[in-house]
Amino acid sequence: MPAQTPASAPLAESATAAAATTVRSPRLGWFAVLSLTLGLFSIVTTEILPIGLLTPIGDTFGASDGTAGLMMMLPGLLAAVAAPVVTVGTGRVDRRRMLCLLMAVLALANFLAALAPAYWLMMVSRVLVGFVIGAFWSIAVGLAERLVPAERVGRATAVIFSAVPLGSVLGVPAGTLLAQLAGWRAVFVAMGVIVLAVLVALFVSLPPLPPRHVTRLAVLRDLLGTARARAGLAVTFLIVTAHFGTYTYVTPFLADVTHAGPGLITAFLLAYGTAGIVGNFLAGAWVRRALRTTFALAAVLIAAATLLLPLLGTSRPGALALLLVWGLAYGAVPVCSGTWFATAAPGAPEAASVLFTSSFQATLSLGALAGGVVVDASSVSVVMVAGGATAVLAAMTSRHP
Repeated sequence: MPAQTPASAPLAESATAAAATTVRSPRLGWFAVLSLTLGLFSIVTTEILPIGLLTPIGDTFGASDGTAGLMMMLPGLLAAVAAPVVTVGTGRVDRRRMLCLLMAVLALANFLAALAPAYWLMMVSRVLVGFVIGAFWSIAVGLAERLVPAERVGRATAVIFSAVPLGSVLGVPAGTLLAQLAGWRAVFVAMGVIVLAVLVALFVSLPPLPPRHVTRLAVLRDLLGTARARAGLAVTFLIVTAHFGTYTYVTPFLADVTHAGPGLITAFLLAYGTAGIVGNFLAGAWVRRALRTTFALAAVLIAAATLLLPLLGTSRPGALALLLVWGLAYGAVPVCSGTWFATAAPGAPEAASVLFTSSFQATLSLGALAGGVVVDASSVSVVMVAGGATAVLAAMTSRHP
């Protein structure tokens, strides 16, 4: 599971040469950018759909909320492995071909989930989702500089990364609503159809994209050796653990503690996603000037929201207010994390994307798993408190040089 990352100066400089050989026209370039955004939106939505469908899917297969949470853990774990392995292993393959192939695999994963007669087959579909997440993110997020003129790279990158909050504001609430009307299996059928449409858009809009710089394991190893990259890993680990260890189980919390019905939960998730879009673009403006401060503020707000939910989330207005704060804060997290790694490796954008994707997805899976253990051993309120404490640690870590 990964918002806009404003392009740094070195990235903008490298974009000039790339644009000269790849960009065909501003209109076609922006069509390609929008197609990539739709691709990432479909990936983000597929990845986090189980958050809104956790209870009905669990009921179908007789799984507890904690066990059903494995649907969030497994893709993240596979994505963390797939990001470096696929990116390095296909380093000489045209990136357009790779992206189209990955969309085909994602469509297959969605249809497989829709037809799954048993929980184990659902998990197989989630393995495929994880493979696509890691590979697609690592390849796609650095392509803006090859699709639009250099002066538009920052804006194009912002558009591409806006797929993250859009997945929350549109994907999860829409999926939850469709599940109420037609069942959760219909949600995955609809998602599969959308992915096939995105595949066509990518095939039509993207130009040939032969690799410009082959990402090798040595490049990743050298990047991991820098102090800035290691600091980014530490902060990302803490804040993503705090978020996904709690947000994965927000639907059971709203049902059991807030006593909200399905329709109200959908509205709350929609409000959360809308706040995330606002936080996404606010952070995109702030990280240029104050990356660490923006990251720390996001962590503090997530800590406040999750720590207060067991106290104030018993009422519907209180839960809604805290979800708005939470969404606003989390919208900034991918922006800050992505920017942190990009500035750690300005000359190797694909390597930076690999590190960002792997760290984010591995932590997402571990956070969902840890949250599930806490939920099954205690309650959804306890997991909120544990996540809040972890977010406090993230805020403290982000301020260290």
